[in-house]
Amino acid sequence: MKIATYNVNGVNGRLPIVIRWLQEADPHIVCLQELKAPQEKFPEKAILDTGYRAIWKGQKSWNGVAILARKSLEITEVQRELPGSENDDQSRYIEAIIDQMVICCLYLPNGNPYPGPKFEYKLEWLKRLKKRTGEFIKMDLPAILIGDFNIIPTPFDVHKPERWQDDALFRTEVRKAFAALIKKGWTDSIRTLFPEEKIYTFWDYLYRAYERDAGIRLDHILLSPYLKSRLKSGGVDKCVRDWEKSSDHAPVWIELTDR
Repeated sequence: MKIATYNVNGVNGRLPIVIRWLQEADPHIVCLQELKAPQEKFPEKAILDTGYRAIWKGQKSWNGVAILARKSLEITEVQRELPGSENDDQSRYIEAIIDQMVICCLYLPNGNPYPGPKFEYKLEWLKRLKKRTGEFIKMDLPAILIGDFNIIPTPFDVHKPERWQDDALFRTEVRKAFAALIKKGWTDSIRTLFPEEKIYTFWDYLYRAYERDAGIRLDHILLSPYLKSRLKSGGVDKCVRDWEKSSDHAPVWIELTDR
């Protein structure tokens, strides 16, 4: 089974890119982030015509998340927001059960500028994520945390790390929070598959970042212990970033062996 994540940076404006990639990559399950579309403007029919059913939580601003699955797979929605706060109206989390797996599509807060309330919100969001996903570990569920974490886990995951020391994506606090998830038992799929390779998933539109491969690794797929042994392969569809008018992120995918 092929499972992927893609920060599309505007699903309607880049719908031809999304559809082309879906047709070429042919994943079974896809998590999308940064829809930048209100609930009623999500392109459900175009997605259905491509062969996928979807659940989503739209938002007009920078947020919005969705889970897509081939029509042969049932999607049972579980959560439309990350539990733990009564005042969080940002669309950053959606959770479902597909093929007996818990799929958690997430789009973590950026947190910039640091320091400030946006960074504090990011840390609070990470605490709620740790609490929610800790339940999956305790129950030994087949679960996947997948999406744009807005976290650069280590200096190895960024071109010229010295330039990012005061950025909320690379602050020690958020890197420690990511490391704490791994310590709890979550497997960083891409780093596990490519332990010694420079792997990036985001290249800024500015300063010819893509041409120079001056990227960062923000998009992650974490597997619970139950699924770790099923990890077969994975990668980053870097070529999509080079398509005209594409997102500044590239799709990331893994393949799991059959049960």
